[in-house]
Amino acid sequence: MSKLNQEQVDQFNRDGYLIVRELFDAEEIHLLLSIAKGDQQLEHQALERLDLYNGSSKLWITGSLGEDIYSAFARCDRVVNPIEQLLGGEVYHYHHKVMLKEPFVGGAWEWHQDYGYWYSNGCLFPYMASCLIAIDRATTENGCLQVIRGSHQMGRIDHGKAGGQKGADIERVNEALNYLELVQCEMGPGTALFFHCNLLHRSDANRSPNPRWSLISCYNAARNPCREKPNHSSYQRLEKLPDCKVKEIGHRQLKVIALGHLAERHDPINP
Repeated sequence: MSKLNQEQVDQFNRDGYLIVRELFDAEEIHLLLSIAKGDQQLEHQALERLDLYNGSSKLWITGSLGEDIYSAFARCDRVVNPIEQLLGGEVYHYHHKVMLKEPFVGGAWEWHQDYGYWYSNGCLFPYMASCLIAIDRATTENGCLQVIRGSHQMGRIDHGKAGGQKGADIERVNEALNYLELVQCEMGPGTALFFHCNLLHRSDANRSPNPRWSLISCYNAARNPCREKPNHSSYQRLEKLPDCKVKEIGHRQLKVIALGHLAERHDPINP
């Protein structure tokens, strides 16, 4: 699937999000998970964010694209073409990140809008959207994403400090919950969630024995002026990739990781 039908576009415009089941197949997700688990850069560069109760979640984020599987997902037609439909024209890569919510210790993410952050980066209009791809199965038990259906139509809400995070004005959020539906976005591996930058969303802490990792690629409309900041890019033309490149790049990267591990095991300095 590299194009949404009109019903899907209408649903996104009405609800602020769209779930597409099994957008990526089992082999693609196995490659993504295997590479992420063996990626030392991911482990060493992950940032920690505390929730209101000092629970810790980690994320790895970059504004750069490379010859790796994360970038292949972010650049592939299955993701970029629907985003361009939903935002009404050319988009570019703003950043992508891997969210690492570990068993038992993965903390909550407080209610927020992505544009609550990105507004402060000088992005003039809310012509921005993201695609979350489930790497592990996401359930209510391991802290799946929660959204408030239709909340993107409220516009940007004031944000302030919420633990080690930035959260939306909770009085405004609670008022929204009196009128709008709270949705638990349970997703199998390979399912994608496209969502508007003003959609209110959060997730509970992971108290289960199962991890919840996800890859989120974020995009800005080419017509939307935005200042460049670390890990948040200004406009650069996005070279899209055909969908077949996800597996090709993934197999190549996994082979490099395997060879690196083999070399470490045979290093005479570190037998």
